[in-house]
Amino acid sequence: MKRYKLLMLIIFIAALIIISTCSCPLILRENITVLRVSTTTSLYATGLLDMLADKFKEKHPNVVIQFIAVGSGEALKKAAMGDVDAVLVHAPSLERKYISEGTIGEGTIFAYNYFVIVGPKEDPAGVKCLSPEEAMVKIFNACEKGVAKFISRGDRSGTHVRELMLWNMVGLNPKGKTWYIETGGGMSETLMVANEYRAYTLSDIGTFLKFKNKLNELTVLVDRGDILINIYSGYVVLSSKNIGLAKEFIEFLVSSEAQEAIGNYGLEEYGQPLFYPIVGSSSTMLKNMWNILSSESS
Repeated sequence: MKRYKLLMLIIFIAALIIISTCSCPLILRENITVLRVSTTTSLYATGLLDMLADKFKEKHPNVVIQFIAVGSGEALKKAAMGDVDAVLVHAPSLERKYISEGTIGEGTIFAYNYFVIVGPKEDPAGVKCLSPEEAMVKIFNACEKGVAKFISRGDRSGTHVRELMLWNMVGLNPKGKTWYIETGGGMSETLMVANEYRAYTLSDIGTFLKFKNKLNELTVLVDRGDILINIYSGYVVLSSKNIGLAKEFIEFLVSSEAQEAIGNYGLEEYGQPLFYPIVGSSSTMLKNMWNILSSESS
């Protein structure tokens, strides 16, 4: 009987030890909330989002932000499938579609920069300092003559949508042309391909500056024109189970702390910020531009 009691006591103590060693990690895991955010590749590849996430987590230590970097079109599809809690994108015409379908709520513009037309330093199409529309026509003609190529992302990203909008504005369609190469990849990959081919492409300025030291054959040729403004908006996915936290994150992006960080990001390393914050009257201007761009067909 004594041996039986001793054995039961040992089993009981062993069980307590096992429970105590296992329960703490379980409790910790239960306190962690994962916020899934699908995002355009340009925000992620530049490192901006990791920096902002670190600042957000200072106030929310039990939150893990999981970024899924894809093109804007794919990012919005993930929202429609209920795979994410929030979306960060830069394709106004696509955004309007998903707002009208009830996938995402009204957007919050939190940053902007500009698209640029980049190409070989020798510029065979002669587009340097032209308007974006004039440049696209000359690039098309140069490509048709066999003296140039154009590299497209071809992925329904925000950059690809804007490129298609530019072609549409000048009444040209490069689809199917041998000189029109679609990568189906992100911005950094597309820039690398353009560099290899010494070809023209459309890029956001942030990604170009981030990878400029690897793009020895390319330079910025066109960087002026309202059509090149690149507006980044954040959205809460209305079907999200973490909708409250998603709202907090989107609101954080326009807080004074986050806006200051956005305005300073890249300034020291590149001599200019990779993105611009939303300050003063720029908010109204950007909303007006978003409305115009969201109504344009691509």
